[in-house]
Amino acid sequence: MKLQPTYMLSKILYIIMLVIAASIYVLQKLTIVLPLVVNNYLNDLLCMPLVLGALTFIVRKLKNDPRFKLPFGFIFILSSYYAVFFEYYLPKTNIRYTSDWLDVSLYFIGGMLFYFYQRIRYKKNAKTKAYQIIRRVD
Repeated sequence: MKLQPTYMLSKILYIIMLVIAASIYVLQKLTIVLPLVVNNYLNDLLCMPLVLGALTFIVRKLKNDPRFKLPFGFIFILSSYYAVFFEYYLPKTNIRYTSDWLDVSLYFIGGMLFYFYQRIRYKKNAKTKAYQIIRRVD
């Protein structure tokens, strides 16, 4: 099976986001001072695309369906869950966590970016498949 270019791009983007998020985490643990936006907000933006990307990968493997995509409702509910858990529940139960409305919006922005990327990727794959079918007929 030949890999589609958008599939490779998706893997590369996922790995880059994962490396960035892990690097921020490690640098914070080493108490290295980071720019305020990077330190406080970047991982919140990357959180949903990373979680949703991993879930999509797992479901595609389990269902043996390389074209499976997560529905909008699922993405919205999972973003809502993360927002409530990390920005409402945890700050009330653990002093390490603080509540921030900007974090809530970043969870949803990350979820929407994932949703729109998923739709664009799916449309590109559908067009490529249609083109390949037409070429075979000719």
